[in-house]
Amino acid sequence: MTPAPGTGSQPTPMLLFETIRGYHNSFVLKAAIELDLFTAIAQSGGTVQEIARACAASERGIRILCDYLTILGFLNKTDRSYSLTADSAMFLDGRSPACMGKAVNFLMHPDQFHNFEQLTDTIRTGKPAGSNHLAPEDPVWLDFARGMAPLMFPAAQAIAQYLQQALKSVPAPKVLDIAASHGIFGITLAQQNPRAQIYALDWANVLQVAQENARKAGIADRHHLIPGSAFDANIGTGYDAVLVTNFLHHFAPATNESLLKRFFAAMNPGAQLVILEFVPNEDRVSPPPAALFSMTMLANTDDGDAYTFAELSRMCANAGFLGMKVVALEGSPESLVVATRG
Repeated sequence: MTPAPGTGSQPTPMLLFETIRGYHNSFVLKAAIELDLFTAIAQSGGTVQEIARACAASERGIRILCDYLTILGFLNKTDRSYSLTADSAMFLDGRSPACMGKAVNFLMHPDQFHNFEQLTDTIRTGKPAGSNHLAPEDPVWLDFARGMAPLMFPAAQAIAQYLQQALKSVPAPKVLDIAASHGIFGITLAQQNPRAQIYALDWANVLQVAQENARKAGIADRHHLIPGSAFDANIGTGYDAVLVTNFLHHFAPATNESLLKRFFAAMNPGAQLVILEFVPNEDRVSPPPAALFSMTMLANTDDGDAYTFAELSRMCANAGFLGMKVVALEGSPESLVVATRG
């Protein structure tokens, strides 16, 4: 019997081939999102003719696109009719509140591709070749905030549940949400704790999205905006918790320690620090989603990385925090690292 490719003892080029053509999958999905294909399938009978009519596209193009997406696992195909998988219905149907379609504008931004095209030079120098960093005022950050929010709901729920227990003796928690972006982390906490006051820090343009989400969630009166940079904005004092979500991976350990010291100084004794990050194991190759994130940081930041728990714990300790522990998040590539201000 001839073994399947990649399962026997004979070398096979399939991994090489599939890796080289991996960008095909990204652009196929991007095209489907731009055509609003998933919404069209959900609203139609699912035949090629019906989908093509709804997307204002050719039947040949739609047939080939839908077959490709079926192979990838985004669609189901029965006879000649297509339907959405559970994941696609949740995250790609434009009518779903969890739709992530807008995130494609950020995740496939030309600057991101350009940085990876220059990866050889980046690896040689350890710094991104050129200066392709998205400016704070770039409108793509609004797409990022609106598109990534649904992906963050499970982590936001986990943070809120952790702090609900950790802050149960605090009558009216004051919480600082660093790099708040869409604001979902602080907003979710405020929904679960009707006495919590949230202070969201980010660039002024991005805070528009957080403000919109706070208004929709009915907690706008407890959601306060701090426009500016985490490095020099006036963040105030008296916080019972500080949320540092998907932020530390952009910077070198020394920079992170200076930031954490700044947050430490703004916190009450016994206050909680909650970090959300991709946290690889000490071997730095597992689990794959967390470990692979280091390459994204190499391509796009001057000094960023995916830090292990030992590294994050050391940064926190050097900033004065105590009792560091890691909290795994079910179904997420990220983890929480929590600590207490002594």
